[in-house]
Amino acid sequence: MTYTGDVQVGGPADVRELPALTIYKLAVGPFDNNAYLLRCTETGDGLLIDAAADADRLLALISDGPVRSIVTTHQHGDHWQALEQVTKVTGAQVIAHPLDAPALPVPVDRTVEHGDTITVGAVPLEVIHLRGHTPGSIALLYDGGEAGHHLFTGDSLFPGGVGNTQKDPQRFTQLYNDVVERIFDRLPDETWVYPGHGKDTTLGTERPSLPEWKARGW
Repeated sequence: MTYTGDVQVGGPADVRELPALTIYKLAVGPFDNNAYLLRCTETGDGLLIDAAADADRLLALISDGPVRSIVTTHQHGDHWQALEQVTKVTGAQVIAHPLDAPALPVPVDRTVEHGDTITVGAVPLEVIHLRGHTPGSIALLYDGGEAGHHLFTGDSLFPGGVGNTQKDPQRFTQLYNDVVERIFDRLPDETWVYPGHGKDTTLGTERPSLPEWKARGW
């Protein structure tokens, strides 16, 4: 089966197998959140991005191997409803940006800043701080070489625009500038984007719309 990233709450995970990393995308909860399990091919170690909801379904997804870390992309409650339960079962290290960490329901074991590296087994992931949706929103970038770039954006970048900044011009400008400078200006069009809700996209699909996003202010 070819990976599409189209998943439904209550339905199965979609799976993308790369040479060094397997990516599982699962839709959970009343807000149709995406949770992503990344598993290292070499070691079998796993990392979960956003224990958003439906702890039982997340635990079933990760049951075939250890999960060492859970990364919460930002502080909004729909992205951590299952964090406490999944952490208790797995014993995973909880990771977040320091500006959003105090809002999480469990203590954060490790805080990360822009440019830091998080590893899943033998695979490095780069932390990209994208300010605006929340003060501490982060994305994770996997540079797979010939397997391409894979970017997990939380609620900072979606098909059709950047994340919600509540019509605050200053917050929008900050988020838009960060997304342009830290993502679009440095990554190729083929970069695959895995957002916190809904369908996936690529930077090439979204790049022509950047002037429109800037002009409309959201």
